[in-house]
Amino acid sequence: MILCAGEALIDMLPRETSAGEAAFAPHAGGAVFNTSIALGRLGVPTQFYSGISNDLFGEVLTGALAASNVDASLAHRSDQPTTLAFVKLVDGHASYAFYDENTAGRMLPLDSLPDTSADALFLGGISLAVEPCAGIYAALLKREASSKVTMIDPNIRPTFIKDEAVYRARIAEMIRLADIIKLSDEDLDWIDPEGDTADKARKMVADNDLKLLCITEGSKGVTGYTPTQEIFVAANKATVVDTVGAGDTFNAGLLASLHNAGLLTKSGVASLSDDAVRDALSLGARTAAITVSRAGANPPWASEL
Repeated sequence: MILCAGEALIDMLPRETSAGEAAFAPHAGGAVFNTSIALGRLGVPTQFYSGISNDLFGEVLTGALAASNVDASLAHRSDQPTTLAFVKLVDGHASYAFYDENTAGRMLPLDSLPDTSADALFLGGISLAVEPCAGIYAALLKREASSKVTMIDPNIRPTFIKDEAVYRARIAEMIRLADIIKLSDEDLDWIDPEGDTADKARKMVADNDLKLLCITEGSKGVTGYTPTQEIFVAANKATVVDTVGAGDTFNAGLLASLHNAGLLTKSGVASLSDDAVRDALSLGARTAAITVSRAGANPPWASEL
């Protein structure tokens, strides 16, 4: 079982009406939500923890989780509104404007921390950038890091960060606790602006005792860094409709591969073979390629691979 903990929101995707007017279509989304959906569709037992509203958008979110076989029983329900993310697409690449003040996802209470028998914990997204939910997720990681395999994808959105110093300190501490980190090359440059990508990645692995660091570089591909290995996997060719959910789906493919290989244990991730890393990166790349080939965050089912 993998527990995904982080934001669930509504992506307002740009569309055009039959009359030619600009419009937005609501789609269930959020970085960690997307990863949970993708895991469920890949056949991995998955739980989801977040704050979910009782409003009509909350019903959309819980319905989407159920339809992809994700257990949302751990989610904290409230009457506060759902976070909205308005998406702007330029040549298929997405940027976001978030509406998140006093939302169900943001205003998580500390006493909502779930008890779970999951073997692994996945965290990330904008949930790590704002209080009080960021502190709740950090507390969850601290509680579980010694006994569960933990993975983080910060999915950094600089325009969403209000207090950069606090955010940097939180992310640095969480990286030190985690086993697996996924960053885009842009994320890595934001964390460490100076130097070559490979050198910065090697330093991050060494400084934080990481078991696996994945650096994605868009259409180029992804490199996996361990204390002893550097393995590159090229991106699968795809006709890109948009990039919404691509990285989130990659995370699911990587975790699904490790799950299927029986490696989502502390000892398993501490001694990953070349083949295990390559298989995990490859499944991540394959699933992401399908997601970018269709509109919105719409991860593939196992039968589509």
